[in-house]
Amino acid sequence: FIIIMKKKIAILGSTGSIGKSLLDIIKQDKKNFQILLLTGNKNLELLLEQAKSFDVKNIIITDQKKYLKAKKILKKKKINIYNNFDKLNNIFKNKKIDYVMSSITGLNGLRPTINIIKYCKTIAIANKESIICAWDLIKKELKRHNTEFVPVDSEHFSIWSLLSNNNSKEIKKIYITASGGPFLNYKHNKLKKITPKEALKHPKWKMGKKISVDSATLMNKILELIEAQKLFEIPNNKLEILIHPNSLVHAIVKLNNGLYEFLYHDTSMIIPLANAIFDGNLHINEFIKKPIRNKKIPIENLTFDKVNKKIFPVIQLKNKINEYPSTPIIINAANEILVDHFLQKKIPFLSISKTILKILNDRNYKKYAIRNPKNIHEITNIDKWTRENIKKKLNLND
Repeated sequence: FIIIMKKKIAILGSTGSIGKSLLDIIKQDKKNFQILLLTGNKNLELLLEQAKSFDVKNIIITDQKKYLKAKKILKKKKINIYNNFDKLNNIFKNKKIDYVMSSITGLNGLRPTINIIKYCKTIAIANKESIICAWDLIKKELKRHNTEFVPVDSEHFSIWSLLSNNNSKEIKKIYITASGGPFLNYKHNKLKKITPKEALKHPKWKMGKKISVDSATLMNKILELIEAQKLFEIPNNKLEILIHPNSLVHAIVKLNNGLYEFLYHDTSMIIPLANAIFDGNLHINEFIKKPIRNKKIPIENLTFDKVNKKIFPVIQLKNKINEYPSTPIIINAANEILVDHFLQKKIPFLSISKTILKILNDRNYKKYAIRNPKNIHEITNIDKWTRENIKKKLNLND
């Protein structure tokens, strides 16, 4: 008889949209997977539901109150519960598992990502902030522990797939596409009164709050440009952003020979996720609840436009992202805190882009931006300065 070896998996941030999508895939093929670890922050109810559904014996919940509550709930259950990522060796026993999905949002995902690399054969990182702020540290750990990296953002998965067919010397340009979000056809003066509720209504993708606002400002594409530079070692002048409202093509590679190559897939994160975890060897319709929308490629949907700078003023940051080594850390931190304040209705929508541009002209900006951080502590210091400075600029208190 044949023994089927289950793929051993851990999901960091299993209660977020990426984590939930990955669990939807695994649910269709449970017999071939064993989930060793799920993690969350505040959504204890969902985390416990996931652990029960997938028979997971290890969970991490980082919120202290929720952790204490979970300890009471799980007192008589055979589940190991932790409050942080310091005891990963208790879970993995120095053995490498097959696959880790790192999808904790924000800079909070950095330390767990770095800590878990040694315990896995392959890691997929859906945490932009970790890559933007600390790719050099991550890359060093990947090399040290012989761990393979897979990008799962639809844009970077597309670039990764397209580059695997081409020599980097043949690449003339790489275009990252943006849907344009909910305000693509708005007049500039209408943006002054945008509410968080309006900003969260993405026309194509169902995503978390922070990434939905980033899509509305187009900041997600600035962050993706930084990410693409780091992951694929592509210079900024070879990268462009194009508006493609139908979100069917996620990246385009223009070759020196005049040919263009692109990947076309439906607006579902299930597709890049499933192709990453199954190495492209699957029938995708079995994993998607509804069939793929376009049986034939409608040519009228393949339209690409330049970015309107009045609607998306953050596009000005493209020329700034390589100014100094830590400029990306400062841009990322500024955006993160500003989006949070916008969602709390403390600042207007247009203040997000205005304040980020202001911080890059701050008299102390260069002092922090020229640093080349060698560890997480140094990254955190730059991040902290940015957040505190923004609060001062906006006269905001938590």
